[in-house]
Amino acid sequence: MSKNNFKSALATLAAGALFGFGLSLAGMVRPEVVLSFLRFEDWGLMLVMGGAVLVTLPAYKGLPRLLARPLLGGSFGAHPSVWNRDTALGAALFGVGWGLCGVCPGPAIAGLGTGNGDLLWALGGIALGALAQGLRARS
Repeated sequence: MSKNNFKSALATLAAGALFGFGLSLAGMVRPEVVLSFLRFEDWGLMLVMGGAVLVTLPAYKGLPRLLARPLLGGSFGAHPSVWNRDTALGAALFGVGWGLCGVCPGPAIAGLGTGNGDLLWALGGIALGALAQGLRARS
């Protein structure tokens, strides 16, 4: 592993640990907290998401203007995205699944770190859904 790849892997590990710690600290790894938010009974997660947007948006928009290149090398690039029927349908299905079980993929993985083994069922369902979409896209 080259020195730059090691730095990149270490930065990714640190960022992931920080993200997982934040999700756990905010309670987003507990499906019952997420479901109470989705039922408009608990607005704490709105503060978490709002805080995340307040940190991420200026960094995402501002850093490419301030830096010639990313700190660990490479280049800044725009992610081309399109709004179409598949995007709308995928967003709706994701929302329904999230609302039914209170589990989002990132917090589910972080929740495994808290010892919540029941989240494996949700992650299995997420994997099956992704597999079904991958097979559908191939045909």
